[in-house]
Amino acid sequence: MKLYYAPGACSLAPHIVAREAGIDIDLVKVDLKKKLTESGEDYLGLVPNGYVPALALDDGNVLTEGPVISQYLADQKPATGLAPKAGTLPRYRLLEKLGYINSEIHKTYSPLFNPATTPEVRSERVAYLKKRYEPLDRVLAESEFLIGDSFTVADAYLYTVTRWAQPMKVDLSEFPALMAFQERVGQRPSVQAALSAEGLAKAVPKSG
Repeated sequence: MKLYYAPGACSLAPHIVAREAGIDIDLVKVDLKKKLTESGEDYLGLVPNGYVPALALDDGNVLTEGPVISQYLADQKPATGLAPKAGTLPRYRLLEKLGYINSEIHKTYSPLFNPATTPEVRSERVAYLKKRYEPLDRVLAESEFLIGDSFTVADAYLYTVTRWAQPMKVDLSEFPALMAFQERVGQRPSVQAALSAEGLAKAVPKSG
């Protein structure tokens, strides 16, 4: 399988999941501005919307959307517990968290990456973002991860998008449980390996 990614973009989440699950994937770096892969391949020919991540399966199918790709990878190794069994209530709890992170956290960061965003809009989006972090902070004050004490694909997703706070100058210090979560997840060997592979020691993340 090939995972198409941009360093620090939301594609980092399924990259982390693949490493957590012990799944060998080929990483293909994408220039999001030029819409070209590192080998010069036309990325729009593979993924018409031009976004990352995309997962090219061995049978020729291509999956898009980070939460979907992360669940697909987790389901290849169910014993890891990265995603609860399909059809169970815990799986629907996972979907709740993925949907919330996608719509309320991930997409709220998007205008902060746009240099054309006005100070007024930026201020409103940051305030909105902090309101949406509040319930997650409360959850993490009670448990190690978003769904109990087991690391799941939702944790990989939250960690990835919350990495954007520092370069986007979003102060999250009022959320101590969230900050402890970021530190805890960031120390996981799979996360360290993914960050290293993407060259992210000092890189500024990109929205994706």
